[in-house]
Amino acid sequence: MIDHGNYIPTPVVSGPEVLQVRDGEQARRTILLQHPGDVAGFTGAVVGTDASLELIFIVLPGISAEIPLTVDLCGEHAQATLAGIYLASGAENADSVTFDIKMCHRVPNCTSRQLFNGLAAGSARCNFFGRIIVAPDAQQTEAYQENHNILLSEEARINTKPQLEIYADDVKCSHGATIGRLNEDEQFYMRSRGIPEEEAKVLQMISFVAPVVTRLEDPELIGKIEQEIRKLAKT
Repeated sequence: MIDHGNYIPTPVVSGPEVLQVRDGEQARRTILLQHPGDVAGFTGAVVGTDASLELIFIVLPGISAEIPLTVDLCGEHAQATLAGIYLASGAENADSVTFDIKMCHRVPNCTSRQLFNGLAAGSARCNFFGRIIVAPDAQQTEAYQENHNILLSEEARINTKPQLEIYADDVKCSHGATIGRLNEDEQFYMRSRGIPEEEAKVLQMISFVAPVVTRLEDPELIGKIEQEIRKLAKT
């Protein structure tokens, strides 16, 4: 048997900060950080055979948070989906948000997908560190990771570092990251159709986070996110 310890971190298999998804189970959680001091409640997840895990992270403005997470796909045909948005206003020395995610494929025939989108205004500082690690005998792996960001001010800063560490040869893996600004041509077009400038920005930002927000099932939370986006548009 190949010693995976030379390649990927030792799996975290138990403890109060580890989310266990046992063989055949399906787990879905939304993690909302909206008050100072809010935490995700766990830093690791273990997904068993034929099990699936979906985690959605929502970080609202005014929060400084570090979110470390290691997901171990330990049983064949395990699936993990991670999605998240972070809305950072950069006001009052708050809004320093860091995601540090490790997705560890330890066995064959597992799938993982990640999508994180961020909006940063004011003097916000955001970081996204994401590693996909595929062990030597984790053949037939599919692993995808995307991180997209929009800067809403000259002072905001976002650092994104997606990584692939692949030690198997029969895999489908990709990663991508973007940092940009709101499209001024789109804004001009909407203004030419009578949409006020601020509303045009709001529509762009809502569209940007929509791939994550559409996964949510709580109308109240969806409304809260739109409300916070409208506040960001005023900054």
